[in-house]
Amino acid sequence: MRANRKLWAATTICLTAVIGLTGCGKGDDKAADPFAGVSADDIAKKAVEATKAATSVHMKGEGKNDGKDMTLDFSVDDKGSCQGTMSAGAEGKAEVMRTGGFTYMKADDAFYKSTGGEEGASAEEGAAIAALLNGRWMKMPADDADSNDLGEFCDLKAIFADMDKETETTGLTREADADVDGTAAVVLKSKADKKGETTTLYVAKDSAKPYILRSVTAGGEEPGSVTLSDYNKPLTVTAPPADQVMDLEALMKAGAGS
Repeated sequence: MRANRKLWAATTICLTAVIGLTGCGKGDDKAADPFAGVSADDIAKKAVEATKAATSVHMKGEGKNDGKDMTLDFSVDDKGSCQGTMSAGAEGKAEVMRTGGFTYMKADDAFYKSTGGEEGASAEEGAAIAALLNGRWMKMPADDADSNDLGEFCDLKAIFADMDKETETTGLTREADADVDGTAAVVLKSKADKKGETTTLYVAKDSAKPYILRSVTAGGEEPGSVTLSDYNKPLTVTAPPADQVMDLEALMKAGAGS
């Protein structure tokens, strides 16, 4: 009887620990699931809302856009600062940063030549711009139309608005949990659409900050993935040295005055 009472006491302690979300006994130290009983759709909605509230984020992704292979590696905050690179395979690579009310871009010759046909400009004109800049940064006011096009990854509100619009939050199923760069994640997958495209969201397994850690699109015409990290990390962007910058606005004003 005494042994039974001891066993009962130990069991009671163990049950109390479990209710308090702690383990008891060998192998029972596994963290509790913060989304136990929560539907996949509701987890996705919580993830979108949490992500939209972030003050900064780092994005790294790759995929296809209009049939072109694209890569992206950018950090952006809610104060209008950003810094990173984007590339389109054989069509070149560009570095972009925004700070102090100005956007700066430095690209390779392939980028200028491939984008030369846009806005009515020829490839030859693109090559001329590349020769003019000669590896220097092009500087433009952040509110300039061209600057806005170049700095599309520098507007955190716009990025999150697009995410809110494009992220599927209905009809999802919860798959087996995974790990994203060392962070435990809940995996949510959408149904295939008419084109066979599916989206899989990896959400931080954290009830307080269920940030989207990764989004993967498979099938369809524009497969790709983007990984999000460094949430709320302060972003410091330093403008390039003056001798490495060409101020196109000043150059145009000088030309108009001549």
